[in-house]
Amino acid sequence: MEMLIPVSNELSLTIGNKPNDRISYPTSRLAKGLVLNRRGLNLAEEAVGFGVPLLMRGLQALFPGEVKLDLLHGSPTWKLTAEYFVNRVELLGGPDKRILKGKLIYAAKNYLSALRMRFPSARDPLMALSSGLRRLFGWETTFEQADFSSQVKMTYLLDERTGLLSIEADLSCLPSDSVTEVIIMNEQGAHYFDEYRDSSGIQLSGKDIGCWDEVTAEEAGFASATHRAAFTLPRVPGARLFRGRELVDSRLAWAGFGYSFPPTTRKFSYTVKIETLS
Repeated sequence: MEMLIPVSNELSLTIGNKPNDRISYPTSRLAKGLVLNRRGLNLAEEAVGFGVPLLMRGLQALFPGEVKLDLLHGSPTWKLTAEYFVNRVELLGGPDKRILKGKLIYAAKNYLSALRMRFPSARDPLMALSSGLRRLFGWETTFEQADFSSQVKMTYLLDERTGLLSIEADLSCLPSDSVTEVIIMNEQGAHYFDEYRDSSGIQLSGKDIGCWDEVTAEEAGFASATHRAAFTLPRVPGARLFRGRELVDSRLAWAGFGYSFPPTTRKFSYTVKIETLS
């Protein structure tokens, strides 16, 4: 099942409960959030969309593999709920499609990924190392069933008249003893959204945007000049807001934001402003 929600004459949002097997990105196996479209063209690429929960257990990231959708009512104010089952982990598969095993391999992988996010000067060398090892050994990213599962309920409320998307996360089902961080992702495709701007006056494009840098401005957004679309988010008290954009071969193609906050937070809400550029 796929739902389409109009935002304007040119823009719409779609969300479905089945993976899109026609797209070759590894994240196609994940449950996605609200994906932006312009005149029927999907602008998400490998991005997970707006309002998607990720859970961290130390350095290990867990992703939603399934979602149950419920459309409560529609136009001009659309409301739907999405119950995500966060139960997938990122692994490496070899040329024979077998999954690489070994705790040390993934401990090192997660540690290097954390270093790359935290230290901008290390990003290019570490990405080059990762890409080189993948080519040498034929490794590919895959998302497989984890030994962990937790539910996160997301509620989306869109007003067609204003293009304002309100999102609320219900985290009351999170286990209190194993999750160390919650991240709510809001991202679309990197080829399309290659311009960053915020209310402090910062404007960046392409690689200058970075892959995971904290936003200190009150509002920040991404724009696509080619497709005349933009989305803007605010900083929210109690959470850190990070921006990022990555474009790597056929593996990574996302641009957007992540809210990071502690798992003791039981409700988290924010808004996304979606607009057509003149």
